[in-house]
Amino acid sequence: MRNLYLISTLFFLATCMLRGQAFTVYDSFSELEDRIREVDHNTTLVINFWATWCGPCVEELPCFEELHRNYASADFQVLLVSLDFKSRLEQKFIPFLEKHQLKPEVVLLADQDADNWIPKIHPDWQGALPATVVLRGGQRALFPEKFEHYEDLEAFVLNFVKSVRKATNMGCKGTR
Repeated sequence: MRNLYLISTLFFLATCMLRGQAFTVYDSFSELEDRIREVDHNTTLVINFWATWCGPCVEELPCFEELHRNYASADFQVLLVSLDFKSRLEQKFIPFLEKHQLKPEVVLLADQDADNWIPKIHPDWQGALPATVVLRGGQRALFPEKFEHYEDLEAFVLNFVKSVRKATNMGCKGTR
C-alpha cells in the first residue's frame, strides 16, 4: 500500500512538472512544517501566503519574483504558499501557474484546518491574505498585508536579517 502511495505521489508530481511550472501539493500542514524544518538556521526563508483569487496577492507576486531573482541562493529561499482550494487545481491554479511561470518554489497548502495551523506560522497572524513571514535562525517576522512596492519587501526582509545577525552576534560576544 505504501508503495502504491509513493508511486501515485511521484506520478502526480511528475505530471505537475510536465505542465511547465513545478509545484508541490501539501495535504497537511505537517508537510509544510517539514519543508520549513529542512532549512538551515543560517538560511533566510521568505514565505508568502497567497491565492489566485486574492487580487492583492496576485498584484504583489512580481515583488517576490524580483526578490528571488536578486537574492536566491543556498542561504536565501523564497517559498510561495498558495491557499487555493485543491478542488480548483485543474480549473484555476494550474492555468494561473502556466500563465505566470513563477520562478520561486510554489506550494499549494490544501489543509483546510486553518484555525489550527495559522498560529503556528506566527502568533500575530489572523489569517488574512496576503501575508509574508520571514524566518532565520529560529526568529520570525510577520508582514500581514500587501507589499505595495518591491523596495518595501526588500527593506522588510533585509532589516529582519540584519536584526537577527545583530542579535546572534551579541549572543556570541555577550552583552555590550
